[in-house]
Amino acid sequence: MKLILAPMEGLTDPVMRDVLTHVGDFDWCVTEFIRVTDSLLPDHIYHTYCPELKNQGKTAAGTPVHVQFLGNNPEMLAANAVKAVALGAPAIDLNFGCPAKTVNRHRGGSVLLDEPDVVHLLVKAVRDAVPAHIPVSAKMRLGYMDRNFTLENAHAIQDAGANWLTVHARTKAEGYTPPAFWDQLRPIREALKINVIANGEIWNNADAKQCRLESGCEDLMLGRGAVTTPDLSLCIRKNNDLPLMTWDALLALQIRFINGPRKTDICMLGRYKQWLGMMSKHYPEAHLLWNEVKRLKQLDAIIEKLLSHTPEEG
Repeated sequence: MKLILAPMEGLTDPVMRDVLTHVGDFDWCVTEFIRVTDSLLPDHIYHTYCPELKNQGKTAAGTPVHVQFLGNNPEMLAANAVKAVALGAPAIDLNFGCPAKTVNRHRGGSVLLDEPDVVHLLVKAVRDAVPAHIPVSAKMRLGYMDRNFTLENAHAIQDAGANWLTVHARTKAEGYTPPAFWDQLRPIREALKINVIANGEIWNNADAKQCRLESGCEDLMLGRGAVTTPDLSLCIRKNNDLPLMTWDALLALQIRFINGPRKTDICMLGRYKQWLGMMSKHYPEAHLLWNEVKRLKQLDAIIEKLLSHTPEEG
């Protein structure tokens, strides 16, 4: 069984990838999407989205990081994929799943699922451009507003030469509202010769088992569940229904997160509060800590609060 950390814009950024691969057991992770329009992007864009390129395409823990692109220009997607590989990307992923209105309005992400021929063209352009030993994959939803083209898109991606396909088990119209329709992945898995990875609403080990049962997929991509419960991948591998990390270990992880590279203190302040708010759904201690820090406006004050909760060694 392969477990993959999902690409989530504004959530699984380089700092979060570092933290989650430090404690978890992922086979690989995927960057937030890099938007491609009509130009070859400069190096600094790649190093902003994927600083791991300077570490042989891996996080500090040694987990490979695949570079994801979003766009509708086959020539520019291909050219940027070639550049990403030259900079050290171990694999390329293409985004046909983003449900954001601003992205869809500019003909990117899940809106392209109404055009299976375009999906095929984009995947093939990238597959033909990068070296044969570099995997090319795609991530899609069941559809845009409906599921009329689910299998057509899956076949389009396979026929274009993709090495595997990840499917989020909802349409764009269904957004992130539960449930995810894991059973709708089974026809895709049975129709394709390439591997199909299941994604959507996997919050714990029980969800992982049920998803695999309903979808028939062996491998899983973990998103918000992995952020909310940082050791979720370990729980699944060990078939454990409860988090394995102690709160003290999770406190140390939070300090690692805050001390990671960041653009500004204000940015990290918001990111940390977002993460703590998510964890508070599963950890009572996180809920208590959230009440203590939610009004703090200085990062140093939050670090001081975290350290005050951390037990002294000795």
